[in-house]
Amino acid sequence: MKTTSKQDIRSHCAVNYGVEIFGDRWSLLIIRDIVFAGKKTYGEFLKSEEGIATNILASRLAFLEEQGILSRTPSPADGRKDFYTLTEKGLDLIPIVLDIALWSAKHDSKSYVRRRKDFLARLKRDRIEVSEEVKALVRNGGCVFPQSKE
Repeated sequence: MKTTSKQDIRSHCAVNYGVEIFGDRWSLLIIRDIVFAGKKTYGEFLKSEEGIATNILASRLAFLEEQGILSRTPSPADGRKDFYTLTEKGLDLIPIVLDIALWSAKHDSKSYVRRRKDFLARLKRDRIEVSEEVKALVRNGGCVFPQSKE
């Protein structure tokens, strides 16, 4: 893993700080899985179509927790499982993830977000309002596309 603590950050340029904390591919995909698909457990993240390796997933979850992006709590139903949720700091990444989805829908003809025409139209029309709605939804345990396969 590239960064293990806040002391290891190369510079405090605003772009560099963001890249060092959440800018790797896997971290953003974990955040995406929480926001869009409602995934909460290690096993659910492992099943994502991108095929993250188990060691990388464990490392990224630990890093995101250490950085205050995720919190981990034991599952009330099964103490062997942990639930990962976005902290307030993590929820503040939702507008960025939505902007990436909007950009991808514009430039990737096969983007699954394109098929969500109502959502995409609302996001284009009022990014701030949709971002706040999504934050509230995720804060309360929901997700943008329940039962989504991505």
